[in-house]
Amino acid sequence: MFNILVADDTANIRRLFEYTLEKNGFKAYTAENGEKALEIIESTHIDLMVLDLMMPKMDGWETLKALRDSGNTLPVLIITAKDNTADIHKSFMLGTDDYMTKPVDEVEMILRIKALLRRSKIAEEQKIVVGKTELDYGAFSVNVNGEVAVLPRKEFQILFKLLSFPGKTFTRTALMEEFWEMGSDSEARTVDVHINRLRERFHDNEDFSITTVRGLGYKAEVRTQQE
Repeated sequence: MFNILVADDTANIRRLFEYTLEKNGFKAYTAENGEKALEIIESTHIDLMVLDLMMPKMDGWETLKALRDSGNTLPVLIITAKDNTADIHKSFMLGTDDYMTKPVDEVEMILRIKALLRRSKIAEEQKIVVGKTELDYGAFSVNVNGEVAVLPRKEFQILFKLLSFPGKTFTRTALMEEFWEMGSDSEARTVDVHINRLRERFHDNEDFSITTVRGLGYKAEVRTQQE
C-alpha cells in the first residue's frame, strides 16, 4: 500500500481527497499547511505528496522548495486554484512533478498519482516491467519470458525512455538531444535506424509495440494492462 500525503488548508478538500485515495487502495495522511506536511514526511514514509499552493504559515511553493533543497525527490502533484501560466512555470521550476487546477476530476487525479508512482519506482529501481518483459538499466538487458538479451546502449536507452512514458510521443530531435552528444554529426534519421532495429528485435513481443506518430516521432504502446 502506498502512503499519500495531502497538504491543503481546506478541511473539506482534505476529507474528499482522503476518501478518494483510500477508496482506491492508498493510505492517506493529511496536513493543513506546509510545516505540518514536512513534519509528517520527516517521521513517516510517504510515497507521494498532493500539495496545495495557497496555505498559511508555509505555502506550497515554500514547502516544495524546502523539500527539494533538502535533496528529497518525493513525487509531488500540485493541486491548486492558481491556473495562470506564471504560477505553473514557477511550480515546475521549483521541482513539482505534475500540476492540476481545482476543481479536479477525481478519476484523473488517481490516474496521475498512479503514473507518478510508477515513474518514481522506475527511477529508484532502474527497472521497468511490462507484462512478461523486464528492462534492467544497470545491465542494458531485456528479459522476455526468461530469455535475456543485452542491447546496444543507445537502443536500450531509447526503449527504456519510451516504455517509461507509454503513450507519450517523443520527437526525433528530443531523442537525439538526450542520447547523442552535442555537436554529434549524427542526424535525426539515426534515430529511425535505432527504432527499426528495436522493432526487428521485438516484432513478436506481446507486451508492447513502438508506433510512428506521423510528422512527430515515436511512442510506445503497452498492450498489457498497467497500474
